Amino acid sequence: MSATITVETPLSPDMRAMVQELSDLLLSLTPAEACHHLTAEQMAGERTTVFVARVAGEIAACGALHRHDGGVAEVKRMYTRPAFQGQGLGAMILDRIIEEAKSEGVRQLVLETGWNYEAARKLYERRGFTLCGPVLDYPEHPESVFYSRPLMAETEI
Repeated sequence: MSATITVETPLSPDMRAMVQELSDLLLSLTPAEACHHLTAEQMAGERTTVFVARVAGEIAACGALHRHDGGVAEVKRMYTRPAFQGQGLGAMILDRIIEEAKSEGVRQLVLETGWNYEAARKLYERRGFTLCGPVLDYPEHPESVFYSRPLMAETEI
């Protein structure tokens, strides 16, 4: 499998379909009040960079870096389509998100995910994220878990 990862607009027809597919999946696994989606339109804003993995031209996975004030950025919309899972695409995208955040001087990456998304949680933990309390303006919810990873110490060494 040869994948390419590029920055793409979430407003293309195939990315809109991917974003909808992810939203539908999350809503089938998690109560609506614990789902914190960005729409394709929100992802198209200047605060967000969308990374897309394609295999043979087909969108296989995606993830986004969403910037907040105060040197904090958030990992959002991480998803690998079932046919492409287990091939390391999520890790490749997360690595690109981390690289981009570091290059911009982001001091801390945070994220919210579902307590039952075991593969995602393992990926985040392998990439140095640690469990923490609620981040940003997310409410505490029994279906949500939160992760944080400092970046500034790594770039100051």
